[in-house]
Amino acid sequence: MPDSIFFHRLQFAFTIVYHYLFPQLTMGLALIIAALKWAGLRTGEARYSDAARFWIRIFGINFAVGVVTGVPMEFQFGTNWAAFTGYAGGVIGQTLGMEGLFAFFLESSFLGLLIWGERRLSPRGHTAAAFALLAGSWLSGYFIIATNAFMQHPVGYVVSSNGSLQLESFWAFVLNRWAIAAYAHTMLAAVVTASFVVSAVGAYWSLKKIHAEQARLNLAWGTTIGLVACLLVAFPTGDRQGKMVAAYQPVTLAAMEGRFETGSYAEVNLIGQPNVEARRLDNPIRVPGILSFIAYGTFSSRVMGLNEFPRDQWPDNIELLYYSFHIMVGLGTIFIALMATAVFMQWREGLERARWLLWPLMLAFPFPYISTTAGWMTAELGRQPWLVYGLMRTVDGASARVHSGTVAFTLIGFCGLYFVLGLLFLSLIGREIAHGPVAHGTEAVHG
Repeated sequence: MPDSIFFHRLQFAFTIVYHYLFPQLTMGLALIIAALKWAGLRTGEARYSDAARFWIRIFGINFAVGVVTGVPMEFQFGTNWAAFTGYAGGVIGQTLGMEGLFAFFLESSFLGLLIWGERRLSPRGHTAAAFALLAGSWLSGYFIIATNAFMQHPVGYVVSSNGSLQLESFWAFVLNRWAIAAYAHTMLAAVVTASFVVSAVGAYWSLKKIHAEQARLNLAWGTTIGLVACLLVAFPTGDRQGKMVAAYQPVTLAAMEGRFETGSYAEVNLIGQPNVEARRLDNPIRVPGILSFIAYGTFSSRVMGLNEFPRDQWPDNIELLYYSFHIMVGLGTIFIALMATAVFMQWREGLERARWLLWPLMLAFPFPYISTTAGWMTAELGRQPWLVYGLMRTVDGASARVHSGTVAFTLIGFCGLYFVLGLLFLSLIGREIAHGPVAHGTEAVHG
């Protein structure tokens, strides 16, 4: 088991990181599509329907690839993590099942109506389908995050006579405080991703001097929604998430900041390199008191360092956890500055002519994906060495009879398959962007 646990973790990490590239865009786009359809219904202006139609096609491609890449991840609960499934399946099986049976089918059904039903539905009916798609997409996200929240902060369970976990209180489990905080933070981060993609397409069309009206609309909506979402990701949702970590996983908080010593007026490290062997942070640039304030609400609050905890309770990759956290925070700060500048130029009615800003907006779209990946790495690396925090260690959750060679072989297969899927996805998305928005009244669906 010890020699295979690395490959079990690596395979699941690879498949989930790759998979999440797609649903984060669909969850964010669902909100923007619903808003565009509502604006078109209220104003009667065809440009909003044209924009919504274009982004529905992009949504559909992402959704399809997301489904394909999500299926292997679900199977790994049985193939790679059988011990964990046997231990915690009586609890987390509830939300995983609900995600598949309710939210997924709701989302896929109304996506079909949006793509193929515009000619058959009334404008109100098509707009209602967009809002139903939003509900299904965001409900699906909540069930997944509630599952993860139980692993981070287990509540609502009881230990059965055979030692496994069983659900004691459904509502305590589903309304886990950690789930609510993480959900708000995660969904707003998805909106950030979608807004950057929308802005990037608008910037591309502006630079190419094509689809001028749709380019302006995408830039206006993308940058405005993006700025609001970026601010809300930082505060209050990011702040709330930080306080949850401080309250329930203080060793994780210490590792995220490379903090080894306990003390008041704890600093936030803008830069530095964690030296775990020497138990210090090398070459730090610090802002005193900010970590105390973020974690506990006052600058003088006492924040524990790693030295306060037994070594076997430390996250097992402090360096990667530290850098993941700081990449997430650093990129988030840059996002706010970029979107604020874009909104200012939009207000000045000069954004589509500001080539010096259009280029950064077009090239920035990959960075929200990097930031959300770093954020999930922070959450998952911070939970280690536990699968279910405080109850089950990761090393005890893997499938005992699946050896490292088998896992490595299937991982290579996934890499090859996902590479081909990635090429197909980029080809389809590139074709849609090149085709551009469909003119109102000429074609309901681009095939």
